Amino acid sequence: MKPPLLIDTDPGVDDALAILMAHAHADIVGLSIAAGNVGLAHTVRNACTLADLLNADIPVFAGCPTPLVRMPEEDAGHVHGVDGLGDVGFPAPNAQASDEHAAHALLRLTRERPGELTLVALAPLTNLALALRLDPTLPQRVARLVVMGGAVTGHGNTGKIPAEFNIGFDPEAAHVVFEAFPSFDLVDWEATLRHAFDDNEFDTWLAAGDKRAEFFGKVVATARRYNATHDRRGVIAADALAMAVAIEPSIVTRSEKRVVAVELDGRLTRGATVVDWTNRLGQPAQANIVLEVDHARFSAMVRHALGVSD
Repeated sequence: MKPPLLIDTDPGVDDALAILMAHAHADIVGLSIAAGNVGLAHTVRNACTLADLLNADIPVFAGCPTPLVRMPEEDAGHVHGVDGLGDVGFPAPNAQASDEHAAHALLRLTRERPGELTLVALAPLTNLALALRLDPTLPQRVARLVVMGGAVTGHGNTGKIPAEFNIGFDPEAAHVVFEAFPSFDLVDWEATLRHAFDDNEFDTWLAAGDKRAEFFGKVVATARRYNATHDRRGVIAADALAMAVAIEPSIVTRSEKRVVAVELDGRLTRGATVVDWTNRLGQPAQANIVLEVDHARFSAMVRHALGVSD
């Protein structure tokens, strides 16, 4: 039986690969959409473009267009393209977003299927934080929460040196979520760098795949050019790694359970994920920090999502 996933996302090139993986390996119950990589109008349209590509009736719910408190200092259009999908110029999608707000959809779907759904958070956590403020009992109905976010030893990817993009985009939302959930899996930016794919090997996958590989090869080109000029090696698939952990938890080969908090005020550190590595706070650890996965199994999951026959 395929695991049922409720995915909060801001597509986004690596979100696109993660959604292709979810469609190949799981049952997508819905896509709740946040602003993040690019603005909400683009991320909603991109989610609908992916639904068209997959010829799938996937509910899409538009969510929050801005963070909870402060306007973001940056988005990731310089990596993902202004439209979030590499500025390829895809036609307007046929799929349409629902009228239901993403936060309401998160609450409704978990009430309809209590204890069944894995919630995969690939975006800034604005929608999830708003849902928690509307209904603090949400964590009791979620089977698992998997978050792509953070940089657990301070090697971030934003203008705030130690901060990772998803957490740095809306630190207050991340604070709300990290405080509310008694347990969640955290797949951080640094883990995704360790599990990047070799460029040449990835090109062989794109050449051997189907229409999904053709699509992804187009949208990822801008990000690959950016990474090549910014000392980032290989094809970095952050959201895809989190999706692999959500779909197949046994892929994790090394993890550590620690308290993780979010810095809200620092001039240079706002949005940083602060890890209590030595239990100095004496608080219950809520974050299962994923440090390593079985890379061969991760690669196989990505190849399958791209239509590559092994």
